[in-house]
Amino acid sequence: MATYITSDCINCGACPPECPNDAITEGDDIYVINPELCTECVGFYDHEACQAVCPVECCLPDPDRGEEETALIARARKLHPDKSIGDDYASRFKK
Repeated sequence: MATYITSDCINCGACPPECPNDAITEGDDIYVINPELCTECVGFYDHEACQAVCPVECCLPDPDRGEEETALIARARKLHPDKSIGDDYASRFKK
């Protein structure tokens, strides 16, 4: 499932530079994650980078967007055709 940012966001700016997909942008009041670009960092990290750096823990799984690892890695490969994301890709699902 895609990640989303709750209203607890303090606009610290820690998360956007960590996102490998540039899915996080500044919204009107808080940062927002574009679910069409979010791969939960599958293909890049063994954890969700935004969650790891958020000082107020407001980057959470979106209960309305359940997605399996296969869909997330397919999205990562589509978003980054220039990168070689092989079968040994990083994923929080592989812990």
